[in-house]
Amino acid sequence: MTEKDGQRSTNRPLEPPNEALPWCYNQLVGSNNPKKTSWPELVGTTSEEAKKKIKEEMTEADIQVIPPGYFVTADFRSQRVRIYVDQSDKVIRTPIIG
Repeated sequence: MTEKDGQRSTNRPLEPPNEALPWCYNQLVGSNNPKKTSWPELVGTTSEEAKKKIKEEMTEADIQVIPPGYFVTADFRSQRVRIYVDQSDKVIRTPIIG
């Protein structure tokens, strides 16, 4: 409790939101498009296998293969999928749209 101008006020605890938090990008933007937004099953595959699989499911994808130690921009692009690979060209992070 705090006192301000001789009045006491109490901070009530925050109430939980009425709606659940979004689980995916499509839910966040209110889209009913069932388009896939990530490919966790590609971790451990080669970048060529990953590119092929992503292009099968998202033909308009702008795919970027990111080698170890490279910096990338933080902007969001709905057609871009980045594939992070290690020195042996194996996917090390889940490819996602962005």
